[in-house]
Amino acid sequence: MSLMQRISTFLRSPKGQQLVDRGRRELAKPDNQQKLKGLAARLSNRRR
Repeated sequence: MSLMQRISTFLRSPKGQQLVDRGRRELAKPDNQQKLKGLAARLSNRRR
């Protein structure tokens, strides 16, 4: 079984669904969105 297949199987499992839901809740928080935007800006500046 390839790595992608294992990840896909995990994400369809109940524990995987809990992890996905938790991630969505965390990403909905304004503080975390601001942190991600800052990280994306830093990463894009490195590429130049």
